[in-house]
Amino acid sequence: MKGLLAVLAIAFLACPAYPEVYHVATTGHDGNPGTEARPLGTIWAGAIIAEPGDTIIVHEGVYRERINPPRGGSSEEKRIVYQAAEGEEVVIKGSETVKGWKKLLHDTWQVSIPNIFFGEFNPFDDLIRGDWFIRKDRDHHTGAVYLNGHWLAEVAIQEDVFGAVEGDPLWFAEVDDENTTIWAQFKGVDPNEEDVEINVRQSVFYPQEPGRNYITVRGFTLEHAATPWAPPTAEQIGLIGSHWSKGWIIEDNTIRYSISTCVTLGKYGDEFDNTSANAAVGYVETIKRGLANGWSKENIGHHIVRNNHISHCEQAGIVGSLGAIFSTVSGNEIHDIHVRRLFGGHEMAGIKFHGAVDTLISNNHIFRTNRGIWLDWMSQGTRTTGNLLHDNGPLEDIFVEVNHGPFVIDNNILLSPISLQVNSQGCAYAHNLIAGQVIVRTGEGRMTPYLEEHGTQIAGLADNPGCDERYFNNLIVNEGLAAYDLVTLPMFLDGNVYLNGAQPLEQESAPLVLSDVDPKVQLIKKAVGLYLQIHHDESWAQQERSLVTTELLGKARTPDLSYLNYDGAPLTIDIDYFGDKRNTGNLLPGPFKELMEGQQMIKVWPKR
Repeated sequence: MKGLLAVLAIAFLACPAYPEVYHVATTGHDGNPGTEARPLGTIWAGAIIAEPGDTIIVHEGVYRERINPPRGGSSEEKRIVYQAAEGEEVVIKGSETVKGWKKLLHDTWQVSIPNIFFGEFNPFDDLIRGDWFIRKDRDHHTGAVYLNGHWLAEVAIQEDVFGAVEGDPLWFAEVDDENTTIWAQFKGVDPNEEDVEINVRQSVFYPQEPGRNYITVRGFTLEHAATPWAPPTAEQIGLIGSHWSKGWIIEDNTIRYSISTCVTLGKYGDEFDNTSANAAVGYVETIKRGLANGWSKENIGHHIVRNNHISHCEQAGIVGSLGAIFSTVSGNEIHDIHVRRLFGGHEMAGIKFHGAVDTLISNNHIFRTNRGIWLDWMSQGTRTTGNLLHDNGPLEDIFVEVNHGPFVIDNNILLSPISLQVNSQGCAYAHNLIAGQVIVRTGEGRMTPYLEEHGTQIAGLADNPGCDERYFNNLIVNEGLAAYDLVTLPMFLDGNVYLNGAQPLEQESAPLVLSDVDPKVQLIKKAVGLYLQIHHDESWAQQERSLVTTELLGKARTPDLSYLNYDGAPLTIDIDYFGDKRNTGNLLPGPFKELMEGQQMIKVWPKR
C-alpha cells in the first residue's frame, strides 16, 4: 500500500497544474485568494502569482497602478492573459487625482504637492530628451495635467498661465526639494469639484525586464502615462509595451493620452541609449548590438496588435525599433497623434517601425496624425494592405525611408494632400487609390542594411539612388507619378489609371491617362461610419491588367529577393480592400473588386 501511495504521489506531482483564473475587483483585497467571491484588490497582485496558462480577470472600476509583469507565458498555448471582465468597463491609469487647488487670478489655480506623493519618479521633474528629439528652445516634461480626462498644455514660462484662456488651457510646474507646485488654467470650473488628475507613472502596462513572452492584454482602457521619448536607438517605453520580447497580443483596448508613445514593440535598453543619433553609423551599430542581444525570428516579435483604439500621444501611436518583426498590426483606429506639436522630432507617426521584417500592417484607420505610417530601415517582407488614411498632415499618409525591399503596399485608400513620400527602393504598389501628391527623394547616400530572407542577419549595406519600384493597377488622382522621372534606376509600371490631371511616369509604356475625368473622390462621415464617394467611369476598364503576383513583380534589385507575402508564401494580390475575391478576368484599378457605373457611396470604415 505504501508503494502505491508513493507512486500516486509522484504521478500527481508530475502532472501539469491546471490553469488558474484569478479575479481582481476594486472591492477586493490583495490578501484574498483571487476567487470571484474573494477577489484580489490590484492587478499587480494577480501579476505576481500568475503562472503560464493562467488568466487574470479584472472587474469594473478604475485602477491606478503600473503593471510590471514579473513573468510571461511559456508558449502560445500557455499564455498569461490579462483581460477585462466581459461587458465591464475597466480603466487602468497612470495618473492620480489631485484636490486642494486654490484660485489665484482669472481662471488660474495653484496646488502644492509633497514630493513623496510621487515616490521615486516625478514626471514634473523629468525632461523629455533623446536622439532625434527637438525641444524647440525650451524644456518639456513628461508630466501632464488632465481636466475630466483631457490634457492641458505645458508652457515654458510661468506668467503664461495667468493670462486669459485662449485655445487649450495651460499648466506650468516647479519642483523644489520638498514640493511640486502646479499652476493650471481651469476655465469656468472649480477643479476641486471636477475630475483633475496628474501623471505619476511612467507607464501603465510595461515589464521592467525584457523577455516577458506570450502575454495577452485585452479589453481595457489604458491611459495617462509619463512616457519618455522613444527613438530607435534607445529602450522604447510605452504606455503599454512588450519590451524586447515575443508573442504579445494587445487587442480590443482603448489606449490614449501618453506623453510620447502609446504602444511600443521596441528595443531593450543599454548604456548606448540616446548616444547614437547618427543614422549612417549609430543606428547600424544599434542593429549589430540588437543581433548580439537576441534579435532573431526565434526570440523577438511575433506580436499581434489588433482592434485597438489608439489616440492622443505626441510621438507615435505604435512604435517599434527591431522588436516588431514577424508581427501583425490590424484593425486599429489611430488618431490625434502629434497634433499639439509642443515639441518636435524625427519619430512622429501613427505607426513608426524600424526593421519591420515580414510584418503585416492591415485594415487600420489612421487620421489626424502628422504622418500616417512611417516604414524606416529594413522593411523587408513587410506588407501594408487594406488601410484607410485621411486628414493626415502636414506630412504624408505613408513614408518609406531607406529600405531596399522587397516590400508591398497594396489596396490602401490614401486621401491626404500628400499620399506618399518615397526615399527607398524595392517597393511594389498595387491596387491603391492614391488621391494626393507623391514625393520622391533621390540620391540618398546613407548606407543602410538589407537582410537575409525571412531573417534578421545583415546581408549587406547599400545606398538608395532610387528607385527600382513597381506600380501596378493603381487608381491615381490629381497629382500622379511624374516625380519619379528623376530617378536613376528602372521602374516597372502597368495597368495604372491617371485621372483629373494626374501625370504618368515616362517609363510607363501604355498608361491610361484620362485627364478630364474627375472621379469626385470625397470622404463623407455619417452616423454609421465613413463613406467614400466616387464617380466610376466605364473607360477605366479599357486596358487589360495582369494579376499582381510574385512572378510578375520579379526581384528587388539590391537584396536580389522575390516579392513574397509577409508569411513567406508566394504573393497573389487577388483580394480587394474588403478582403473580397477579385474577378481576375476583369481586374479594376484601385482597391475595390467592382464599382457600379456613375457616382456611388462605399462604406469604408468600419469595413463591415
